[in-house]
Amino acid sequence: MAAYILRRLLLIIPTLLGIMMVSFVLIQFAPGGPVERIIAQLTGTDVAATSRIGGSQGGDFGANAPATNAGDVATSSKYRGAQGLDPEFVKKLEIQFGFDKPAYERFGLMLWNYSRFDFGESYFRDVSVISLIKEKMPVSISLGLWLMLISYGISIPLGIRKAVQDGSRFDIWTSGVIVIGYAIPGFLFAVMLIVLFAGGTFFDIFPLRGLTSDNFDQLSWFGKITDYFWHLALPLVSMALGAFATTTFLTKNSFLDEIKKQYVMTARAKGLKEREVLYGHVFRNAMLIVIAGFPGAFIGAFFAGSLLIETIFSLDGLGLLSFESIVNRDYPVVFATLYIFSLLGLIVNLISDLMYTWIDPRIDFESREV
Repeated sequence: MAAYILRRLLLIIPTLLGIMMVSFVLIQFAPGGPVERIIAQLTGTDVAATSRIGGSQGGDFGANAPATNAGDVATSSKYRGAQGLDPEFVKKLEIQFGFDKPAYERFGLMLWNYSRFDFGESYFRDVSVISLIKEKMPVSISLGLWLMLISYGISIPLGIRKAVQDGSRFDIWTSGVIVIGYAIPGFLFAVMLIVLFAGGTFFDIFPLRGLTSDNFDQLSWFGKITDYFWHLALPLVSMALGAFATTTFLTKNSFLDEIKKQYVMTARAKGLKEREVLYGHVFRNAMLIVIAGFPGAFIGAFFAGSLLIETIFSLDGLGLLSFESIVNRDYPVVFATLYIFSLLGLIVNLISDLMYTWIDPRIDFESREV
């Protein structure tokens, strides 16, 4: 097992390198960039989406930028919209963002810094990338963690009962409800909940924005817990609507496969109660694939926040941060989040494999090629 773990850990390095290289190359051919964005803001041609999301951040840079010289302007430039701007100013922008260096040098420097977990600072926010991620993390953790616990807490018992009562009325109508819930877009359900329960046409019961109230620090510990879940209620319901389908049906099908096996018939023939058969014999084997995927779901839930849900409920999490960074061409944030999430994903995949051996010691990875 130690040799297998070592091989998997060593494999992380070229895999991570490949992910970063492909992403870096794609970015080089993508239209626009931080220099173009600053130029667009200075010339008043910035696109509406960029202006709406990050206009104030980019405006700070523009306010502190050197003044252009009307008597010495560029007649041509590799940057779109740069005509009429001082060439020296454009060159200072390139130096500011590091684009005065060739692409291979910038890529090598980025890898060297990332290997030391030095992710630099955001282009358009006067803060380090790590601080920015930490700032947004509570929202994503809150949404992801509770969504995963609710999903697993309901899906596994429901899947087991559906397997036991396969073909019954309960199995049929719950399958219909799950499929319909999975088909309804979460953002559409979120809008409906706002209209019904958040000061829309009907009731004003739940808050419309934020993770906590303005007076959160003044509340008692019980009041803080209540306020926290009060704000999370509608976003979690919106996201959880379609979160049960995969785990529920996976649990049901796994149990159905195990129930038909010989050892289950033998256990029943020995006179064991149905509950003892299900949870003493079937559960461990049937839940192997579900439980082994728990580490991936646990980590993935933190970083798979819904952009639309965060936007609708004004929750400033990692989903919204990633979207803003891509739109604003904030490359340090884009590449840092990609690096961190990819590294965590590769490590969690290894942990998921090791979970198989912990749940079922018969599985041996030593004889398996990586």
